[in-house]
Amino acid sequence: MNKRVGVVNIGTLVPGLLGQPVVTNTSITIQDGVIVNVGQDPDPADVVIDAAGMTVTPGFVDGHVHPTAGEWTPAQDATGWIRRYLHGGTTSMVSAGELHFPGLALDDLSPETVVSLAVTARAATAHSRPSGMKATFGTLLLVPGLTEGDFDRAQRAGIRLVKFIFYPWSRLGDGEAQRYVQWAHERGMLVKVHSGGVSRSGASKVTGFPVIDAVRPDIAAHLSGGPIPMPAEEMSEVVHNLPEVAVEICSSMNYRATIDLVSELTDIGGLARLTMGTDTPGGTGVIPRGMLRNVLFLSAVCGVSPADAVAVATSNTARWHGLDVGEIAVGKPADLVIMGAVEGSAGSTALEAIALGDLPGIAVVMVDGEVLIGGRSEQTPPPRQSVTISGT
Repeated sequence: MNKRVGVVNIGTLVPGLLGQPVVTNTSITIQDGVIVNVGQDPDPADVVIDAAGMTVTPGFVDGHVHPTAGEWTPAQDATGWIRRYLHGGTTSMVSAGELHFPGLALDDLSPETVVSLAVTARAATAHSRPSGMKATFGTLLLVPGLTEGDFDRAQRAGIRLVKFIFYPWSRLGDGEAQRYVQWAHERGMLVKVHSGGVSRSGASKVTGFPVIDAVRPDIAAHLSGGPIPMPAEEMSEVVHNLPEVAVEICSSMNYRATIDLVSELTDIGGLARLTMGTDTPGGTGVIPRGMLRNVLFLSAVCGVSPADAVAVATSNTARWHGLDVGEIAVGKPADLVIMGAVEGSAGSTALEAIALGDLPGIAVVMVDGEVLIGGRSEQTPPPRQSVTISGT
């Protein structure tokens, strides 16, 4: 039985839901890794975390990462990258494909290869959490020639996401791609499509509005660039003509296109469709603060309120990827980040800093009520206040 944990003296609590107001001067009680109470009067607890008046948010959900072998990424020849992302406030991440294995012929992938890659990646993390991260790895990269049996094998292995990135769109008219979407949905899998120009690999396929319209995926990956977007008028068509398709922004974004995308979504009340990731490790690098920087860009540059920017990076991204995280509410997992303004920031709180584009300092990161980072993050400056933890 886990100890009862209380987070007290919270200056501002960000629930993680679009449009939901922040809560001030409150506390959180956690039992067995789950939030059991949110209120001004703290419950008795075995472990008490004094947030020192700082801001508490849900942990960020990175909806677009490219893992290879656990904590090692050959794309940047780096190890320990998942632990570093945890220090950046990310508590959950979702693979957009394990495609960086050295020597993998991306322009000649067989059905057996892609299914085996996904199944192996899933098996390697299904019963473990690298560095404490909630890692949903194992994404089936779709290539010609897959059968329903292949989808059945993936389903048995626990695969929850499939992705078009190397699929030859010259075959779009034969109906195979649409069958893949049907087969995935029949098995409870989500479908993501690489959009825009070619990726760093050079093997991905240029994907504009006509393809998205024909395939009707659940998520259009990095719509505003990853690294470059589709033409502006086609991006606008996705926004206005395909309301059932989520649109993703990533750290590999085209900044100008992202401003336009967020503006269009805001104008039609469509921010609930916006999801977020880093699209790393890869050519964009290893970016421990990637999700936090995305939140800053969304708020300080695109004009989204700080609380709603956090909601995009948490509950929005979680919901579109079928994850039950990203929200501070009774019954939800206690995946939490405590953060505050750093010395020298014009903002007096984390949310004020975010609105100004200033990086806040992370003091605590919790996953399922367990303090994985306590005191301060290795990847941000320290916040002005200091957290105290007693009863450990």
